Amino acid sequence: MKVKLASESAATSTHIVLPDDTNTLGNLMGGRLMYWMDVIAAVAAHRHSRRVVVTASVNNISFNQPIKLGDFVTLEAKVSRSFNSSMEVFIEVLIDDHKTGVKKKCNEAIFTFVAVDQLGNAIEVPELKPESDVEKQRYEAALRRKQLSLILAGRMKPKDATELKAIFEDLAE
Repeated sequence: MKVKLASESAATSTHIVLPDDTNTLGNLMGGRLMYWMDVIAAVAAHRHSRRVVVTASVNNISFNQPIKLGDFVTLEAKVSRSFNSSMEVFIEVLIDDHKTGVKKKCNEAIFTFVAVDQLGNAIEVPELKPESDVEKQRYEAALRRKQLSLILAGRMKPKDATELKAIFEDLAE
């Protein structure tokens, strides 16, 4: 199977925050943002695998600052690592400064998708090759997150989590 670059999975979408998207404080509702994140992350996962993909988990969502009514919200998603049949997708959420047009990061998330066949069975996805320093950092961190997730799910013994053990060994020195 062909190795693919992280950049090949890049997906972007832009939304304007309308009154139906907000809570009583005039801020974008978290559920609406999560929906937008899920959709753009699925596009990135599909671009990497060229298969039907399903959301397997939401590993992290950070709501660092509110997004206001009328803001332009841009979501940028890219596969950060692929495993056998799963792909971790990193999503950055940016808002436009209305005066300058400069985009400012306000939130981020990490979702995991699994590629499936027409019967819903997991199928193999291409290996991912990171290029930039950020892509390489995310790639390395993805294995630690996967190991932690497997431990918490009872599918891996802590003693077998080589990447996680290495972190704690480095801290002990």
